[in-house]
Amino acid sequence: MSIRTRAYLGLVVAAALFGATFVVVKEAVVSLPPLAFVGWRFLLGAGALLLFARPHGRGIWMDGIAAGSLLFVGFATQTAGLESTSASNSALITGLYVVFTPLLAALALRRLPAISTVSGAALSVVGLGFLTVAAGFTFNTGDLLTVACAVAFATHIVILARFAPRHAVVPFTAIQLTVVAALALISSAIFEGLPLPPTSVVPALIGTGVIVSAGAFLLHVSAQQVIGPSRTAIVLSAEPVFATATAAIVLSERLTPRGWLGAALIMVGIYVVLAFSPPEQADLVETGGLAEAH
Repeated sequence: MSIRTRAYLGLVVAAALFGATFVVVKEAVVSLPPLAFVGWRFLLGAGALLLFARPHGRGIWMDGIAAGSLLFVGFATQTAGLESTSASNSALITGLYVVFTPLLAALALRRLPAISTVSGAALSVVGLGFLTVAAGFTFNTGDLLTVACAVAFATHIVILARFAPRHAVVPFTAIQLTVVAALALISSAIFEGLPLPPTSVVPALIGTGVIVSAGAFLLHVSAQQVIGPSRTAIVLSAEPVFATATAAIVLSERLTPRGWLGAALIMVGIYVVLAFSPPEQADLVETGGLAEAH
């Protein structure tokens, strides 16, 4: 088996793990409040990465704190959203960070986005409407929180385009996970009383904190070094498909015909952005390091 084949297989495994995370978190927040879950989860993930590399220097900490703060907003809103939306919806809406990223980058650089980016965004927005808007044009609170999550992840990627090249990947990511854990635990202490995880949630914390946030991330980074960022992003865009399939099997979630149409439009929009945007914009989507949303 060639190195490239192993890289692609590793990415497929990473995408499947990332997709399964939505179902695991959906079930876990029934027993543990969302901020507490995020805090304990990322404390484990940070500890796992710190075993591989220790960050040194003021610069890496300053950049890591800035990036980690945005990452916290993304994971906090995503996890809170899972209390009142489905795992399938959460995965599909979170995937819109792929569409939002080049739009925000163009705004930051004060230039027009590519036509393919605008087209992909338009398809995704229509798909989002079919997926989330109920009769009477009402929105589910969880869906709205997840849209905020996708915007936060996209903003995180845009600033990483500037910060990430300055630092080694693993220690820089370890700082970000540490910041997420600290902010989540502090917020949980203020708003939730910082509950300790019940025994039933410990496997979910280990799975999402160590196996996904640390293990699948390392698979992702290793594969990207072999096949490049654009192809990596396209393979990882299968994550919502794995999430929807896992939710159907484990939680018996089913999309309505209207929901399937919305999901299809979102996936087509994401693919258009990744496959047809200029290389620098497609690569920017992939610089998020954690592949976002996991």
